[in-house]
Amino acid sequence: MILVTGGAGFIGANFVLDWLAQSDEPVLNLDKLTYAGNLENLASLQGDARHVFVQGDIGDAALVAQLLEQHQPRAVLNFAAESHVDRSIHGPEDFIQTNVVGTMRLLQSVRAYWQGLAEAPRAAFRFLHVSTDEVYGSLAPAEAAFTEIHKLEPNSPYSASKAASDHLVRAWHHTYGLPVLTTNCSNNYGPLHFPEKLIPLLIVNALAGKPLPVYGDGLQVRDWLYVKDHCSAIRRVLEAGRVGEIYNVGGWNEKPNIEIVHTVCALLDELRPNGDGTHYKTQINYVQDRPGHDRRYAIDASKIERELGWKPAETFETGIRKTVQWYLANPDWVAHVQSGAYREWVQTQYSGHETP
Repeated sequence: MILVTGGAGFIGANFVLDWLAQSDEPVLNLDKLTYAGNLENLASLQGDARHVFVQGDIGDAALVAQLLEQHQPRAVLNFAAESHVDRSIHGPEDFIQTNVVGTMRLLQSVRAYWQGLAEAPRAAFRFLHVSTDEVYGSLAPAEAAFTEIHKLEPNSPYSASKAASDHLVRAWHHTYGLPVLTTNCSNNYGPLHFPEKLIPLLIVNALAGKPLPVYGDGLQVRDWLYVKDHCSAIRRVLEAGRVGEIYNVGGWNEKPNIEIVHTVCALLDELRPNGDGTHYKTQINYVQDRPGHDRRYAIDASKIERELGWKPAETFETGIRKTVQWYLANPDWVAHVQSGAYREWVQTQYSGHETP
């Protein structure tokens, strides 16, 4: 069995679904079910004995110790995190609590469990920490992409909290010998993405006839990684990654945000055209840039390809089409995730921010 934390969120749920589609090894899924944790993501696993779900906090040391002792996982994969930059600007304390304090407590619980294992399972055990390229800071237009030895220069409360968690994972390896692996991924997109992030927000707002908010000039550059490619990379790192190493996971798809917006609009024009013949791009609305907005991220994913033979299966063109098609095919999921609290959040975040 493996233990997955945060397995009801976007990336975690995709990982659990992909894992059980390819393996009969059971998954113990621990998720606090905060606003972005959604059990509906895992509805297809209802009644599947290979999936054991527990609602709980990675910072609850007694609960984590009990689960480790009871289920004896051979690996722990830590997806649990607060992950939205805008939310971290408005309320940083939750990010510190989950991403820093929670990770430390999880490491402590896992270390105690690992130290009590017999020799063979102790040698085979792994703790895999899922992190982000945002810990590296921002790149100038002509700078080389982030490699695993790039220094950490986080610029938002979110990325600072994730950088802190990365340092803690490294320290628990070097100080206590815990066999850790860390992955730093670029911007994920795909099915089950909570509609506050750029791509699902564009799709949902476009279909509802609402403005499509674009921060600043829209020329912020990100590398885009289809979520199922990210899941396959994590499986490969767990299988063959070198203990103590960091692996950057990217899609080799650097694109400015405004290009993403136009691509989504064009796909919607094709797949769900407006009855009056108008184009979705007419709904684009430039809004005031957020504080400390990093200009460019770019991942150099050559290490994971060189050492582990992994590379993404999807191009951006194939991945974004699959993503738009998924949202069009799953209106009930979208409707359910758009609770009153979600609508209130989007209204608070984007109202009153139009640029002249």
